[in-house]
Amino acid sequence: MHNVVIIGSGPAGLTAAVYTARANLSPLLIEGWQAGGQLTTTTEVENYPGFAKGIMGPELMKEMRAQAARFGTVFRTGDVTAVDLKARPFKIVVDDEEPLEAKTLIIATGASPITLGLPNEKRLWGHGVSSCATCDGFFFKDKELVVVGGGDSAMEEATFLTKFATKVSVIHRRDKLRASRIMQDRAVKNEKIAFLWNSVVEDVLGQDVVTGVRVKNIVTGKIWDLSCAGLFLAIGHRPNTALFTGQLKMSETGYLLTTHGTATSIPGVFAAGDVQDAHYRQAVTAAGTGCMAAIDAERFLESA
Repeated sequence: MHNVVIIGSGPAGLTAAVYTARANLSPLLIEGWQAGGQLTTTTEVENYPGFAKGIMGPELMKEMRAQAARFGTVFRTGDVTAVDLKARPFKIVVDDEEPLEAKTLIIATGASPITLGLPNEKRLWGHGVSSCATCDGFFFKDKELVVVGGGDSAMEEATFLTKFATKVSVIHRRDKLRASRIMQDRAVKNEKIAFLWNSVVEDVLGQDVVTGVRVKNIVTGKIWDLSCAGLFLAIGHRPNTALFTGQLKMSETGYLLTTHGTATSIPGVFAAGDVQDAHYRQAVTAAGTGCMAAIDAERFLESA
């Protein structure tokens, strides 16, 4: 029987591990076969406090994991294949083996950006392909960029990127935007933003870094190459919550709903990071909610 089981090894999960381990709760963290969260797919991280010269994403996660281990966190590598939250203790199945039992559970499974599924998209991820303008826009000073999408997120990303880029081309598969009127107006009035309507990205160009994108007009069938230094995807994120369908309350888009800090709809189950945050999606905010979830779990155990 474990006091605390943490699912997820990104900033939220590892911060929760640090705090619960320091509280002598002997947490078990299930880190998955692809450990470390979205930061392991990024290059330099310059907006995480405490690193004046920046730090590589994988290195930051390595340091956070070592810190959690230092205080006694037990790690298990594997993917959670099932959970049963209907009765206490909670049951967590890893790689279809015998279930683990937990008094409290912290869910920090994160969210995954929706991608285009292009041949070179994955290969150039973190080398010009990104889904976070706030994270990576700074690296593209005086460059031309492309944003894919037509909703509020796309307009927000494009507008933000004009702080650094000389030009931002928004590629949208329809002939009008889905974004709210105020976001549309802001983007349309920005002299640095151009729109390519009825168009899709067919592929990402470049050997080691992005040098352009291949664009197709879905009305005329015309295909051409557009030079750019970066491709930003703004077509949404998908929270990794499929395991909890039918057991925990979620938003319409699948994010776990929390109240009074990080409490979910089941007492003793807490959620932290991008799995419950559809708005900020930053490493530092994920870490902050990881801290909150750890404290919430500790207080729940004290009162049980």
